[in-house]
Amino acid sequence: MVSALLDAFETVILPRRANGRFRLTRLFYIVSWRPWRWVARRVHNPRKRETMLSFYGPLSLVFLIATWAGALVVGFALVYSAFPNAFVDPQGAGHTFTTDLYVSGTTLFTLGLGDVVPHTVTVRILAVMESGMGLGFVALVIGYFPVLYGAFSRREVNIALLDARAGSPPTAYELIKRHSFEGGGVALVLLLAEWERWSAELLESHISYPVLSFFRSQHSNQSWLGALTTMLDVTSLVLTGIEGVHPGQAKLTFAMARHAAVDLAQVVNARYDPQAPERLTDESFNGLREKLAAAGLKLRTGDEARQKLDRLRSMYEPYLHSTGKNLMLSLPPWRHPEKIRDNWQAGPWDRAIQAKGLAVLGQKPVQPLSSEEHF
Repeated sequence: MVSALLDAFETVILPRRANGRFRLTRLFYIVSWRPWRWVARRVHNPRKRETMLSFYGPLSLVFLIATWAGALVVGFALVYSAFPNAFVDPQGAGHTFTTDLYVSGTTLFTLGLGDVVPHTVTVRILAVMESGMGLGFVALVIGYFPVLYGAFSRREVNIALLDARAGSPPTAYELIKRHSFEGGGVALVLLLAEWERWSAELLESHISYPVLSFFRSQHSNQSWLGALTTMLDVTSLVLTGIEGVHPGQAKLTFAMARHAAVDLAQVVNARYDPQAPERLTDESFNGLREKLAAAGLKLRTGDEARQKLDRLRSMYEPYLHSTGKNLMLSLPPWRHPEKIRDNWQAGPWDRAIQAKGLAVLGQKPVQPLSSEEHF
């Protein structure tokens, strides 16, 4: 009972991550997430698998609250069982633990049936205390949901805005390339300032409410981890050296985003993985440099530049890889090998409408335009 009350306080009210090896919430997510993830890995259809994973966050919240309530009911029932003849049962069944559970449940949820009544003053006081906790528990739950979903909504706004700025899923190359217009360097600096604040809000909200880590984004090719990875990749490139982009704001954004990556890895029980797979090979890096040069952006050359980029990557990629592995979230590449349509360019009826309209005109379907051609 005390453990359930303390755990609910630390999870809902305490504005920091509670330390301690034994916590009911931590045990609940370990026990429930691992089998859920095991089943999801055996779903071969990517869309169905992502849908199944998206159910876990909201469902786990409901079952966690039910677990707290169940622990309180059982805890008070155990206290009642310590008092002989604690209740008067009109059915003459005597004082049994089943009766204690029944009274504890009806009292906590303030049903007030009155068919079994306390027999002693001490038990009456305990019943009043439990009914008060029941009212407080309901109020706590009612206040918990709006705060949680408000934090989730704020997180998703910037992720949605990243679609047209960095592609779907976002990549560092797309974000930098789409800021290659005149004055794009200033716009990129302003964007990095916004994402510095987003990283701070992500860190604060997900440490205060760890369940948010399991909440998936609206689109399967978007995620908070993918957005955080993209920002760290972008700032790493800017810090390595891109002509026309001042690295001052990139240092601040990198520091905040890296802080979030390391601390949130601990929230989901992920550790630094020195064996993380290579995301940027020499061939990929050379191709990235050539593509940026073709867009008018000159990345610093030489072995020193590559070594600096590798040092920066080693500060966050192993944490992000472990986090993605634990949550079954994919990290975005540095650059897509071929053009991919953004989410805003696609729609469930686009192909059908296009095919129907062109069939009437006797024309053939055309290939989808890239983001630059759209604009």
